[in-house]
Amino acid sequence: MIYNGSCHCGGVKFTVEGTIGQVIDCNCSMCRRRGGLLWFVPRSQFDLVSDQDDLSTYTFNKHTLEHHFCSTCGIAPYSEGEDPRGNPTAAVNVRCLEGVDLGTLKITPFDGESF
Repeated sequence: MIYNGSCHCGGVKFTVEGTIGQVIDCNCSMCRRRGGLLWFVPRSQFDLVSDQDDLSTYTFNKHTLEHHFCSTCGIAPYSEGEDPRGNPTAAVNVRCLEGVDLGTLKITPFDGESF
């Protein structure tokens, strides 16, 4: 399935392809504050439709993930990094996807605070 996603103002738009099997609810200092539910996909399944210049990027702790957010509205629709095997990955905030019923998702807690 192909999903369309965006920030609140629509300045950051993207598509992502795949089947949402589970999403991660991380308790790290960043995720706890922004309330995202993350779906990790290979970077090749993610396509940024809008201009890269509309994004700002934040890294923290080990600087392994680039947390992208809209420069206008501040919403963080996705992050980029590598999976444990070194493959490029995107962490999509499923709350930013159109047509996803959050109540049907399998949500898995992740202890990012201790990471």
